[in-house]
Amino acid sequence: MKCSSLLYLLIFLYSINNYSQTFPVHKTNDKIIIDGDLTDWKTPFLGPFVIHNSGEKATQNTMVSLSWNDENLYIAYISNDSKIIGESKMKDSEIYKTDDLVEIFIDPDGDGQNYAEIGVNAFSTNYDMLIKCVSPDCGGWKTSTSFNISGLETVSKITPEGFCTEIKIPFSSLTTIENGNFATPKTGTKWKANVFRIDYGNITEYLALQPYKSLKYGFHQPREFAVFEFVE
Repeated sequence: MKCSSLLYLLIFLYSINNYSQTFPVHKTNDKIIIDGDLTDWKTPFLGPFVIHNSGEKATQNTMVSLSWNDENLYIAYISNDSKIIGESKMKDSEIYKTDDLVEIFIDPDGDGQNYAEIGVNAFSTNYDMLIKCVSPDCGGWKTSTSFNISGLETVSKITPEGFCTEIKIPFSSLTTIENGNFATPKTGTKWKANVFRIDYGNITEYLALQPYKSLKYGFHQPREFAVFEFVE
C-alpha cells in the first residue's frame, strides 16, 4: 500500500484533530527513508489544515505528522489536490509564489527572530530560508536566502489523490545558526513552530495547522506559532 485512497481514509479516521496550540513530535526508532512513500510512517497525523487567518475549513484536506530521533526531525504531509500547480525547478526558487507546496517554520527559542523556513513543492523542489525578523521593532522583513540547511532531504510523490511529501532536517544544521539558540532537542523540549500549505488550485488558499488571530504578515506570525513538544 502506497499513499493511496485507503491510506487517506485511515489517516482521516484516526488522525488527531487538535488545535490546542501544543502538538506532539513523536520519537521513533524506525529508519525513515525520504522517498515520498508513507508506507513506513507510523506516527499519528494531525489536521486537517485550515485557512490560516480564519480557522475556516479548507477546500482540500492536508494532514501532517512529525517525528524525531537523536539526529533528525522528520515531517510527512498528505495533501489532497485535484489540480496540482507547479513544476520541478532549481533549488531555492521562489516556489511559494507560484507552486502548490508545503512548508514548516521553526523558531525553537520563540523570540520571533532567526527562525528557519523550509518549503517543498509537489515535484520535490525545495527552498530553505532564514527569517531574521519581520517585526517593525527590528526593521522588518530581514531574510537570508543564502541560508542552507546541510543534509536537508525533501521528496514529494504525486498520487491519484494529490501528493505526499517527506522532509528530513538534521538538528546539527540548525545549531549553527547565529543567534538562533537552536539546541538538539530531548524528550520534553518545546519549540515554537507551525506547518503550512499553499494551494494554488481552482482557488488560492493559504492553510495552516494552527490558525492565527492576526491578519498581519501572512504565515509569518512567530508570536502565534504553535508549540511542538518532543515526546517519546
